[in-house]
Amino acid sequence: MSGFLFPERFVWGAATAAYQIEGAAKEDGRGPSIWDTYSHTPGRVRNGDTGDVAADHYHRWAEDLGHLAELGVRAYRFSISWPRVQPGGAGAVNPAGVDFYARLVDRLLDLGIQPVATLYHWDLPQELEDAGGWPARDTALRFADYAAGIVGALGDRVHTWTTLNEPWCSAYLGYASGVHAPGRTEPAAALAAVHHLNLAHGLAGRVIRDLAPAALLSVTLNLHVLRPASDSTADRDVVRRIDALANRAFLGPMLDGAYPADLLADTAAVTDWSFVRDGDERIAAAPLDVLGVNYYATTLVRAWDGKSPRSEADGHGESAHTPWVGAGDVEFLPQPGPHTAMGWNIDPGGLTELLLRLHREYPGQPLMITENGAAFDDVVAPDGAVHDDRRVDYLRRHVAAVADAMVRGADVRGYFVWSLLDNFEWAYGYDRRFGIIRVDYDTLARTWKDSAHWYRRLVAANRLPDA
Repeated sequence: MSGFLFPERFVWGAATAAYQIEGAAKEDGRGPSIWDTYSHTPGRVRNGDTGDVAADHYHRWAEDLGHLAELGVRAYRFSISWPRVQPGGAGAVNPAGVDFYARLVDRLLDLGIQPVATLYHWDLPQELEDAGGWPARDTALRFADYAAGIVGALGDRVHTWTTLNEPWCSAYLGYASGVHAPGRTEPAAALAAVHHLNLAHGLAGRVIRDLAPAALLSVTLNLHVLRPASDSTADRDVVRRIDALANRAFLGPMLDGAYPADLLADTAAVTDWSFVRDGDERIAAAPLDVLGVNYYATTLVRAWDGKSPRSEADGHGESAHTPWVGAGDVEFLPQPGPHTAMGWNIDPGGLTELLLRLHREYPGQPLMITENGAAFDDVVAPDGAVHDDRRVDYLRRHVAAVADAMVRGADVRGYFVWSLLDNFEWAYGYDRRFGIIRVDYDTLARTWKDSAHWYRRLVAANRLPDA
């Protein structure tokens, strides 16, 4: 795909998330989130790292927006911190919190950069978790109230509103395997969380339609590209089962208006799904202007023989508890390299495969790559430069994979690199660097890596370079 010219309307952007970059955890009325609690719990995050300071974006936002402008991107995908805007998850909005995002959005517009705001990137107010969290239906109702407050305040100044980021992680890593906040290991609760996240998406989507009719509505899913270890009937059925948990548990209600019957049957021993009320699935199916797709790696599965040690190399962190509810007889196999610093395999073809699947199953649904990037062990050269050749190669090959999918018919509207900045990488703390801009965590100074310079050239040319 070298030399591929992207459409004029194609949106190049960069992405971040509030808890990963903002810091200022106790400033201007911000309340605690589940990630504040989780990161401050000994043993949960590597090196005891927290997001208390992170990249200090809360104080350095103007500088960071300057970097966006210099990159030449057309859009910036950021998330709004629910506990900053509505401490406690209920009641009136916090004026200081709203003002921060209003200034951010206004400056983006001044710079000619489209604001793409995600309402939820995993920082649930701790008080709502104390009341039951996402397994509780009331959390979805509170989310709709929060959406009304912030969307009402920012109105149509935001180009695209994204309801949720990766609800798969919120539900399964937060409530089944416990490797993400709030760290619970309750399989039935995880499936209840799946449903209430879907419901929250639909409720908030209707709020956005009402209060910001000119804005685009989106959701971002980390859809899994699954491959069977063999062509056996058992391994093909494993792909079907994991696809139901990973992908169709969200695509079904959000795009089809119903949960897949095989998902309900596969998990019947875990829950009876009685938390799904009449009309919920119709609410979840809020028509999308664009479906956000996050992609990093593929997943290799097979049926476990029940005797040999069971491989659980799914790339989602180490835990004595599986995120794959009701699938304890499935193995997740290590994959050949190359790998990123996260241990994830590098397979750009999986991105093309995913986009073409979505194009085939949901023709006419516009798509957006809302996250794609890689963590590597960056080295700072004596002159202060960061020559991250592996990240440049990763990005080039994945952008080429997007182009390949577009040539073959997929309606992809844009690409957001993950991430603008090095940041707090959840349970990995500051050990993993995804940014195209380096953050020195001692001084908080920003330094463009070679990947940032490469991305600027890509954006300016709107064409995939030959090398």
